[in-house]
Amino acid sequence: MVCGLGRGGGRGAAEIARQGIVEGSVRESKRVGECQRVSRTNECSGVQTVAVYCASSRCCDSHYFDAAAKLGGELARQQISIVYGGGAGGLMGALANGALALGGRVVGILPRFMDDLKWGHGGITEKIVVEDMHARKRAMLERADAVVALPGGCGTLEELFEAIAWKRLSLFLGPIVIVNTRSFFDRCVRLLDDCVAEGFMDRRHRAMWTVVDEPEEVVEAIRAAPRWEASCRDFAVPGLNAPQSAAEGPPPGSRK
Repeated sequence: MVCGLGRGGGRGAAEIARQGIVEGSVRESKRVGECQRVSRTNECSGVQTVAVYCASSRCCDSHYFDAAAKLGGELARQQISIVYGGGAGGLMGALANGALALGGRVVGILPRFMDDLKWGHGGITEKIVVEDMHARKRAMLERADAVVALPGGCGTLEELFEAIAWKRLSLFLGPIVIVNTRSFFDRCVRLLDDCVAEGFMDRRHRAMWTVVDEPEEVVEAIRAAPRWEASCRDFAVPGLNAPQSAAEGPPPGSRK
């Protein structure tokens, strides 16, 4: 364990452990044939800015710092701008520093109270100060063509779930990629699968996100992400547009 700022206490990004993919979810996320409104192609040329959600903690394992720095560098190499929470510490700082080291563009968005506390990164390309946390999340999504989630705490998880909720309602249409460093998101993805299995989400909603193990896989995952269109709002609420009689029983795959 490390409790310091930077890229993992000197351990190289090459040491990132190979992680297990939640295979069922990955397979389901690519099964978009069931939704005729969703295409299998996504034009990566249209992705200019990626919102990255990640932790500010300085006390997580060095593998997480390495993955964040590597993601920043990879996006910079692809000339994709980053919009993130603007912090200087933890994975936020590692992400920003990894991109800046290779000449990447990094935009940080902070609520005013965090800026007053001097939590912001002093070396990023642009800093935007907003009134509160709600405005921060909205501003990040409105600027993003795609979303990437690195491991983090309750704030990171809230941001990820809000992006998924926006996409479900077709308020955000871009790819959502979850970087599963050290299998961190396994239980989170299983929870989403349970939401589908229990009928709280449509099975086509599994196409909203893609899970990858390594930061090097993120850009390809964005390229391969199924297109999500405004018309997918038609199945945002399971059963709303296709009423089901009591005689028909529970939806397919649900548990009794």
